[in-house]
Amino acid sequence: MKKIIQLTSALAFTCIIALQATANGPKPKKFLHPAILNTKASLDLISKEVDKGDAVRVAAYKRVEEFIERSDYPTSFFATVVVGSNGATSPSKSQIRRDAELVYAYALAWAKTGKPEYAEKTIGLINGWSYAFKNYDLLNAATNKRQPGLEACWTTPGFVAAAEIMRHYKVNGKNAGWKEADIAQFGNYLRTVVGDYINIMPIYNNNWNASQGYAKMAIGIFLDSTALYQEGYDITAKFMPIVIKENGDISEYCDRKDCVHFQYSLTAFSYAAQLAQLQGDKSLWEFGERLMAKGYDYMRKAWDNQAECSFCSANSKIFPGLEVAANYYKTTNLDYLRQLQAPLGWPGDYTFLGFTTYTHYRIPFK
Repeated sequence: MKKIIQLTSALAFTCIIALQATANGPKPKKFLHPAILNTKASLDLISKEVDKGDAVRVAAYKRVEEFIERSDYPTSFFATVVVGSNGATSPSKSQIRRDAELVYAYALAWAKTGKPEYAEKTIGLINGWSYAFKNYDLLNAATNKRQPGLEACWTTPGFVAAAEIMRHYKVNGKNAGWKEADIAQFGNYLRTVVGDYINIMPIYNNNWNASQGYAKMAIGIFLDSTALYQEGYDITAKFMPIVIKENGDISEYCDRKDCVHFQYSLTAFSYAAQLAQLQGDKSLWEFGERLMAKGYDYMRKAWDNQAECSFCSANSKIFPGLEVAANYYKTTNLDYLRQLQAPLGWPGDYTFLGFTTYTHYRIPFK
């Protein structure tokens, strides 16, 4: 009987929080642009701080330059992206993941310097994939049939974030020169990956669904689709209290036996909350009496081997969503974690946008 009562209470908590979050997250009447993690004001600020020699910002921007320097620029793009599950890969999967990070690095470099070659490289990557891409395919019979949806959730926001800068940001009054026909084609690409893959996701109650919500919100902003944005918001609101328990514990950590997958969820939730904040809505950050902050408190326990299982170590990779959350919550635990590996660069598996110490450390977003 005691277990039944506990389960009932947990379910009630989940339902109440989900309803509260949805009620506090109305559709924006008009989207702010650019607003995929960055704004005009924030891009202006970080550029000026680098120019003034701010030590933290300079070191963080060097991570952007480092990634560009170490990455080969592609000469061709795949029509079919072949994906595998549980780390299995292919040349097309490896390239689109890497390019989703590289295109964002180039966009940030253009926003910082205004150099035409950076704009050309950024636009070349966006156009290359949006004109070439036709479909996803499975690597082998062992591949989860819904893996393409997850891959699309991971890679598409990188291209969208870069595209948002190329379309809406100006350096010294000059835009990037992205042609309207190419912007329209990119929109077609986005609608294809949403309709054929991102919309068709299983309910796993973990990072899959967290990534889906974030991806839909980001794509909705670029497409000026309040309906798609709201779908993403509602997915985030639904799954955050399922993934993160009321006390902050995240079962995905022990279930997956690694220090990565629970960070996927936290990063996706953090990015979704940032997208909403830039549209004037802080409800995802404040959701469930700051439930996400409690999730990061659990991450600190994992690093200190104080959680119910032990899979993190001092050398475990910290994902860049942490910097975004630290900028909002400003808690001791988040500050401790961010300092372990600051400045944060890019995730080694290219699953989420990186360079967040450059774009988000001490940034006064409203």
